[in-house]
Amino acid sequence: MLKIDSHAHILPPTWPSLKDKYGYGGFIYLDHHKEGAAKMMRDDGKFFREIQQNCWDAESILLDMKQHNVDAMVLCTVPVLFNYWIKPLDGLDWSMFLNDHLVGVQQQYPKKFIGLGTLPMQDVTLAIKELERCKKIGLPGVEIGSHIENKNLDDASFFPLWEAAQDLDMAIFVHPWDMMGQEKMPNYFLPWLVGMPAETSLAICSMIFGGVFDKFPKLKVMFAHGGGSFPHTLGRVSHGWHCRPDLCNVNNIKDPVEYVGKFWVDGITHNQDALRYLIQLFGAEKIMYGTDYPFPLGDLEHGKFIEEMKDISTATKAQLFEGSVLNWLGLKKEQFQ
Repeated sequence: MLKIDSHAHILPPTWPSLKDKYGYGGFIYLDHHKEGAAKMMRDDGKFFREIQQNCWDAESILLDMKQHNVDAMVLCTVPVLFNYWIKPLDGLDWSMFLNDHLVGVQQQYPKKFIGLGTLPMQDVTLAIKELERCKKIGLPGVEIGSHIENKNLDDASFFPLWEAAQDLDMAIFVHPWDMMGQEKMPNYFLPWLVGMPAETSLAICSMIFGGVFDKFPKLKVMFAHGGGSFPHTLGRVSHGWHCRPDLCNVNNIKDPVEYVGKFWVDGITHNQDALRYLIQLFGAEKIMYGTDYPFPLGDLEHGKFIEEMKDISTATKAQLFEGSVLNWLGLKKEQFQ
């Protein structure tokens, strides 16, 4: 079986000063302060994160893949670079820059890397335009955030985009970012440990309760990090639909339980029992191995905990490692052999 990582990140090795280019500040830039490492800095001088060479250098990523027997990786940008807050035409320009970089990496190593584009989600017309361009230049899907500024993914303004993605057969990867409640949890890395899973549940519930999966039944959406907290609170979500339809069921949807199987999740649970529950709930055909590479909170053992599970069959592992991601992206196994 192949081992295809459905969730990994890359960014360009450098880019021009966006503050100078667009005429206002608030952007991230890279400070290559020493060999093999760079600081992600805000243009007001504040430090954001340090990254290593395997966050921008394809050859370094390939070395890690070889070490862990990874056949291919799905690469997308780092969410802090979405820049949904900037002016729409600047957002389009920035998205095109990131997408051209991703296409270049994919074209250089077509059997190893699959790119997911980014979109200027602050303007749906421009987002559709760039989605169409992504399709033309060979990207099989795009990555978007769990919310767009002050809008959740059920907002009616996004419906034309969902329709376009469905018509173009473009996959959508929803990644949590800009976590809710950060001001209430400044310590212990809690925005990433508590806020991120909640963000993913917010995105899933918004699309379910907003009727997105009813209106666009062929939309191919995958949610990060095992679906966040959604799988483990589905009983509560369903109960709320039953006991308070006046608040929950304003869009005449079915029981939320019935939407399980309408979307995919990655398998980044870091825990075998949690993955067993996901398989029981979603079925292996809706779960795909991923890592969140190269960040420390990701699965940097590259699926070892899945490989070591003795109670799931080889066929199930093949579905997790290759089948689901290929189905989601509409790709063939032979493209990576």
